[in-house]
Amino acid sequence: MIFYFSGCGNSKHMAETIAAGLNDTLTFIPEAAREGHYDYTLAEGERLGFVFPIYSWAPPRLVLDFVKKLQLKAKPDYLYFACTCGDNCGLTEKVFRKAVEEKGWSLSACFSVQMPETYIGMAGFKLDSEKNAQLKIDRADDLLMRNIPRLIDKECFSEMVKGSLPWLKTYLVNPGFNKYATDDSKYYVDLKKCTSCGRCMDVCPVQNIKMPQGEPVWLGHCIMCMACYHQCRSNAIQYGKATVGKGQYYFGKTLR
Repeated sequence: MIFYFSGCGNSKHMAETIAAGLNDTLTFIPEAAREGHYDYTLAEGERLGFVFPIYSWAPPRLVLDFVKKLQLKAKPDYLYFACTCGDNCGLTEKVFRKAVEEKGWSLSACFSVQMPETYIGMAGFKLDSEKNAQLKIDRADDLLMRNIPRLIDKECFSEMVKGSLPWLKTYLVNPGFNKYATDDSKYYVDLKKCTSCGRCMDVCPVQNIKMPQGEPVWLGHCIMCMACYHQCRSNAIQYGKATVGKGQYYFGKTLR
């Protein structure tokens, strides 16, 4: 059983690849949370996996909230997570390990995978070039092919790229990001470009967008996955001045 979250497709690709390798099932965390579905049954010896992107050097709040509410009829004997990051992931392992240990579970394995950058909501953040994005994807696929057999064998291991100053990033920068940098009031739409297609509303994993007058309105519970920005077919959505001219990225789609 694999629970996953993805906004721009990187973690979805990884979750689907792992699920195929393990012949396992996938559950999309935002959908399960919307339906209030937190009770699950693990078969004897079944692996429990989580796949998610790193948001400001820690697991997304959505993922941690889901873990907190998740109820299993039996304690998992093998629990792992795999995370995607543009560069490094700080002390994500420590944060996630604490979350599962509070449930009485044990973390058996974890690894991080560098994937193309998606967060460009601040000055100084930018997308990878198309060449670098493809290099990251190729290396990620190689890493997955090496680690999937380890998951099959239920090997205990940790391969996390922490980066420099991990404590500072995870325990000081991340709380600031969650408190101040998920303000969706900075989103706006260029009405000259907007076609009122509703795609932004459809791809928002937390249903934070409505289209009351044929144009997107953000509702105040954004998690800053930036799916609406990156998947807008007409590039009509911007986040303040930070995203202007930076292009778009979604896994499997051409950068522009």
